[in-house]
Amino acid sequence: MVPNATRNTSENKTQPSSASVEAFLAAVEHPVRRRDGLRLLALMAEATGQEPQMWGPTIVGFGRYHYKYGTGREGDAPAVGFSPRKASLSLYGLGGGPASGPLLARLGKHRIGAGCLYLNKLDDVDEAVLAELIRAGYRHVTTVLHHG
Repeated sequence: MVPNATRNTSENKTQPSSASVEAFLAAVEHPVRRRDGLRLLALMAEATGQEPQMWGPTIVGFGRYHYKYGTGREGDAPAVGFSPRKASLSLYGLGGGPASGPLLARLGKHRIGAGCLYLNKLDDVDEAVLAELIRAGYRHVTTVLHHG
């Protein structure tokens, strides 16, 4: 057997679903995360022009792109998205591209790690800058990173 052969053809764990985004956000226990999730829902929908969709049980995604790694593994992922996790808000798809550095410098209190932008709460950041970052990230993912 070839090492990693099954990994290259295995299905991505995070798949789009028909689960209700609104029901997911309404069920978020932490009141600030729930409120911020609803604000992010509106902000990302407006910035991307896309309808939200659940990806897996906890990620709200907007748009999609197809990726293919050198290993042969490929799949689809949300272009941008977020998850109101217990520890912080996790935002996806916003860290790439040439516009992200200057925008992140103006954003406010945040952390970057593992391909995510982490926020404690939306009140810690400039929402106008965040909207620019969402638009820039969405453009970057759907044009530069788009593989089909």
